[in-house]
Parts: sequence; structure tokens; C-alpha cells
Amino acid sequence: MELKDQLNQVFCEVFDNDEIAIRPEMTANDIDGWDSLSHVNLIVAIEAKFKIKFSTKELLTFKNIGDLLTAVQSKISA
Repeated sequence: MELKDQLNQVFCEVFDNDEIAIRPEMTANDIDGWDSLSHVNLIVAIEAKFKIKFSTKELLTFKNIGDLLTAVQSKISA
């Protein structure tokens, strides 16, 4: 399964919506229910799924899902 598909699966689980189809340019404004609490749940779920950890500094640099996808890819490739 491609990384983007795996990440999409996490989004569907966290937001309890199987119809989510993430795209790199999407932001929190594009997904219903993406607020500060669900953001924390999303990051925790991504870290658990891919067995990675983000620093606070890294989290502050994400502008969209594309940035998140790039960060996950670089961490699992390292």
C-alpha cells in the first residue's frame, strides 16, 4: 500500500469518515471536525501507525497535508 493511502486510512479512522480522500494541498479547513483536539489525536495516530515521533518544532512547520506526508516519508526512510 502506498504511503499516501496508509495516511489516508489514518485520517479516515481519526475523523470517523471513510469518504475522506486526502490531497497534498488540503488543510484542516478542508476536513470536517479537524480542530485542535482532533489534530492531537491525528498526530498521535500517525506516530503510532508509522512508529515515528515528531518534534514540536516539526509540527509547527506543517502548512498542509503535503508537508505532513513529506515529513512522514523522510522519517520512515531514515
